[in-house]
Amino acid sequence: MTARRRDEPHRAATPLELFFDLCFVVAVAQAGARLVHAVAEGDTGHGITGYLFVFFAIYWAWVNFTWFASAYDCDDVPYRLATLVQISGVLVLAAGVPRAFDHADYGVAIFGYLIMRVALTLQWLRAAHGETGAARATALRFAAGLVVVQAGWVVLLLLPDAAWTWGFLLLAAAELAVPVFAESRHETPWHPHHIAERYGLFTIIMLGETIAAATVAVQSALDESAALDELLPIAAGGLVIVFAAFWIYFAVPIHAYLRSNRQAFFWGYGHYLIFGSAAAIGAGIEVAVEQATHHAHISTLAASLAVTVPTALFMLTVWLVHARHFKRGTAQHMVLLVGALLVLPTSFAGHWAVPLAGLVAACTVAVGVYLSVTQGSRGTR
Repeated sequence: MTARRRDEPHRAATPLELFFDLCFVVAVAQAGARLVHAVAEGDTGHGITGYLFVFFAIYWAWVNFTWFASAYDCDDVPYRLATLVQISGVLVLAAGVPRAFDHADYGVAIFGYLIMRVALTLQWLRAAHGETGAARATALRFAAGLVVVQAGWVVLLLLPDAAWTWGFLLLAAAELAVPVFAESRHETPWHPHHIAERYGLFTIIMLGETIAAATVAVQSALDESAALDELLPIAAGGLVIVFAAFWIYFAVPIHAYLRSNRQAFFWGYGHYLIFGSAAAIGAGIEVAVEQATHHAHISTLAASLAVTVPTALFMLTVWLVHARHFKRGTAQHMVLLVGALLVLPTSFAGHWAVPLAGLVAACTVAVGVYLSVTQGSRGTR
């Protein structure tokens, strides 16, 4: 196994990587379904906390594979077999999401992580075997970091439940520190175009989950002869929000910004909020549908906030992490920030909150396009 070149031409996602991403759909759907159930039952605090914990596990498992593949994907038989083992671990993780979310039983999820980590550690050791000097030391530090942190998760399972929250936060910080430590002296040769494409594809999967969740919710309501005059505005508004989210994210050629780890670490880590909020929009739309059809034990305002808060968070984090590097002037920088602020008051519009939020999102895109055309920008379209 030898490193790929960072300047390799025509680098694109492989079918195996797309297959790997597809398996994460199951885990994301499980997390979204549990968030919907918790919020609809009025247990919002537990729902949000559980979602943040579970979604971090999903996000970080995907990140670990993606950045390694960008640097060392040789697509031979051992590499493919190791990736298929990691996919098996993803499916075990997905199977453990309900237990983790509902009962704080993380045993199955951590076992899924253990399967993925064994395969990924062997991949890093194989990379170290094919490297010399600083590159070899980086690969070995990655392997050692994965083993140490995974041992920490196993130990956490043996501790009392009261230790879980602080233990999770400590180990999550350790997870984020492993790449920083491993690449402190030598960067792995990840490919900017490839990484930008991989993150874009995963964003599409998150938005696809939103459309799927909203479709299933509306279909279920229609099967029970619910009123169309309440459901159609929610469905239409949700669809416009998703369209706007797609446009906002893909408005900049981010590969031109990703030149080294100095830019990549904050950008890559910040996508935890981008991915999480994108998927949460779908859960919120499903909650709004359940509330409109009298299946949720929450107020209309609470159901509306389930849509508007993740929508505003998506706009804000996309600007902070992703889009601001290509904006020129105060007006362009303020578009997404003002859009995020204006989405939140629509929560008080009753059953029209979701379509109004969609209208605000569409206007945000329109203003952004107008400013890009009239004022110019660094690569936006």
